[in-house]
Amino acid sequence: MSSVPDAALLDLLDLLDLEQIEQDIFRGTSRSAIVPRVFGGQVAAQALVAAGRTVPADRPAHSLHSYFLRAGDPGAPIVYSVDRIRDGRSFTTRRVVAVQHGQPIFHLSASFQTYEEGLEHQADMPAAPDPETLPTAAEMLPRYADRFSDPSVVDRLIEARAAVDLRYADAPPFGTVGEPREPRSQVWFRTNGKLADDPLLHVCMATYVSDMTLLDSVLLAHGRGGWAVGDVVGASLDHAMWFHRPFRADEWLLYDQESPSASGGRGLGQARIYTQDGRLAITVIQEGVVRVPRGH
Repeated sequence: MSSVPDAALLDLLDLLDLEQIEQDIFRGTSRSAIVPRVFGGQVAAQALVAAGRTVPADRPAHSLHSYFLRAGDPGAPIVYSVDRIRDGRSFTTRRVVAVQHGQPIFHLSASFQTYEEGLEHQADMPAAPDPETLPTAAEMLPRYADRFSDPSVVDRLIEARAAVDLRYADAPPFGTVGEPREPRSQVWFRTNGKLADDPLLHVCMATYVSDMTLLDSVLLAHGRGGWAVGDVVGASLDHAMWFHRPFRADEWLLYDQESPSASGGRGLGQARIYTQDGRLAITVIQEGVVRVPRGH
């Protein structure tokens, strides 16, 4: 991996570098989306950036809880308003509301904590293939071009993920349409280039990536390919993350995902993110709308 970020990563870093327009009020822009709405991971990462800008640097983020309220308009700026809920001796709490066209589209609560020594244990890292042996998105996606309802989806997916090297351990949902599998998925990811040492940047980058594939396991359980195939429609409803140990988003991270339940037009995904040397870095839980269109 290059020590110099590529152009796509530089664009993403610029996207996360919010403009401060007033005390505790920030403004962000959007990048082109694969679907005609703002990518949820972008809004979550930008909201966490806004929250983190109001917190002392010695208090890293340890959790976030968020709700997606409305689809974002990629052609309009997003204003992030930060509410300083509490500044305690060990913990700091922030609430962020993202607004477009006068309406809230996203709500996030985040907690930050000074470093402490304490009890230590973790779930073991599952077996996974070496990421260097797996195909890149640019190598893998064209193999499934005939599965998509629109052939241009391949190019748009590659472009949308160009800032991140994301590699599937097994075939993605659109690779095994009509073949139900165990509701579990693994991907390795890291940024395409080195990042600065700011811990908030690495946490926000992981937040951005965490919304890309978490609901894949829901689709796998039913042999569905996803929105690009056209056999389901959906959107993220909520997203929660707990940051357990320090990590770098420019080094390989294993995203081990599974779905314990789908019902009522909703699917639940839960996951653990490990560093390559086996440390449990993050836990993620997300629920999303997963609906089957008529005729499918």
